[in-house]
Amino acid sequence: MRCVGHALHAGAIVAVALTGADAAAAEKLGIPSSTTANYLFMSASDPSAVPVQVPGNLEFPSVKKDRHSVVVIGHTIGGWYGPNEDWFAGELRKAGFATLTYDSFTPRKFGDVTHGKEPRTNPSVISDAFAALKVLAAHPKVDAKKIAYVGFSLGGEVAHVTAFERPRAVLAPDAKFAAHVGFYPAWIFGTAAGPNAYTGAPVLLLLAEKDELTPPSKVNPYLAYHEKGGSKAPLEVVTYAGAYHSWTNPRVPQPKFFPNHGNARKCPMMLLGGGPPRLLIDGAEKPFDRPLFDKCRAASVGYTQGFNAQVRAKSLADTVAFLNKHIGN
Repeated sequence: MRCVGHALHAGAIVAVALTGADAAAAEKLGIPSSTTANYLFMSASDPSAVPVQVPGNLEFPSVKKDRHSVVVIGHTIGGWYGPNEDWFAGELRKAGFATLTYDSFTPRKFGDVTHGKEPRTNPSVISDAFAALKVLAAHPKVDAKKIAYVGFSLGGEVAHVTAFERPRAVLAPDAKFAAHVGFYPAWIFGTAAGPNAYTGAPVLLLLAEKDELTPPSKVNPYLAYHEKGGSKAPLEVVTYAGAYHSWTNPRVPQPKFFPNHGNARKCPMMLLGGGPPRLLIDGAEKPFDRPLFDKCRAASVGYTQGFNAQVRAKSLADTVAFLNKHIGN
């Protein structure tokens, strides 16, 4: 684990103004996904899933190519916020990558889900990510072997989950992400250990030293569990000293504690895929215990968020370097 020094609100996509050649390089895409409250959809089909069309915006860098590397951008649990997700997408295009941006909440009419009252949120955004992967893999201007996922908070969690082999085999059997970057993920979900736990694509987890939602210390027991279980967890972890959750997001310019936001920092990780969810307790898999999980969530509500321009710049540079290494041209 590396440590480097100091250096939300629901809404529709705030589109970057496009003119001239840039406008011609943007495409509106329909992403056929589903809304579901059942994590079993990652092991088999979910008959309760409701189809939904998620609008996406595919934009290309100024460099002309026959096929492009593409980065899919996943938003936070606060919904799409242009100064965070659109800003990063623009910076990634400057670095030579195409980007696919989309808003998971607006087409589903999800409201404020920061209190954890929307049970369909997490499985639905996972569905969106794999649906976007399939659409991009079939696109004539996209290099299907060079598609990455970068997400923030809720999207950071999705960045990790989409690296699990079990849900990928069910939801996108003919494609896989080539790289994953998770910014301050909530670290609620993991995958059961074993030789095929991960797809093998590299995963970069970017954490904050002062994150009360995702304490960096919570990561090590999970990595130890996978090492003991014979897994090859392709995780690289960077922890930014002095940073809080949401350090990339200028919506909260100074550190501020949000006392009612959902939190699971005191909870065991939930292991997804291959059947009903389980819990990772004391290094071993245990059956999912709803009362236990509800109790630990109630005991850890609230966390601090705060923007940090220096850490945002450093994490952007780290992300671009990682993407250049794994899907660069």
